[in-house]
Amino acid sequence: MILYIKHMVCGRCKRVVRDILEELGIEVLRVELGEVETGELPTTVSMEQIRQVLADNDFELLEDRKAVVVEQIKTLIVNEVHHDRRERPEHQNLSDFLTQKIGYDYSYLSHLFSAIEGITIEKYVIAQKIEKVKEYLLYGELTLSEIAWRLGYSSTQHLSNQFKQVVGLTPGDFKRTGLAYRTEIDKVGPPK
Repeated sequence: MILYIKHMVCGRCKRVVRDILEELGIEVLRVELGEVETGELPTTVSMEQIRQVLADNDFELLEDRKAVVVEQIKTLIVNEVHHDRRERPEHQNLSDFLTQKIGYDYSYLSHLFSAIEGITIEKYVIAQKIEKVKEYLLYGELTLSEIAWRLGYSSTQHLSNQFKQVVGLTPGDFKRTGLAYRTEIDKVGPPK
């Protein structure tokens, strides 16, 4: 059985989900961001119990197919930006990559994502990248030029302009203010 779970954005999330499902007596075969493969559910465990234990740990069981597709898009983007798990070849654009991985036409994916999330896929990618830039700036281990290269910006100027447009500060001003405000990865996007 495959369970689709919202708000899984990191390795720690994967461990927590595995642990809570195993505590219910569920055999966990595979855990990926947003997706868990299990053996057959024990007769003593209901989907409502799974839904509740996930909710108690700030996760959400997805059962609507459209919500599952949107979560798959978000997971692929988060992996690309935050987890250095770049499955997409450098020469492949994001729309082709999403179409290939999810199996739906990009225009459908784009419309569905916008309708459910209230933001375009492109703006979601930008928001995730800016969140990663904030992280890099706060840790101070990379130059702006290195950050731009790592995140696929054409230049530091492009990165700086986009950062200022989204955050309201230049990267340098953000770093100097010591502003440590960051957004949780699964909360990036328009206010809900």
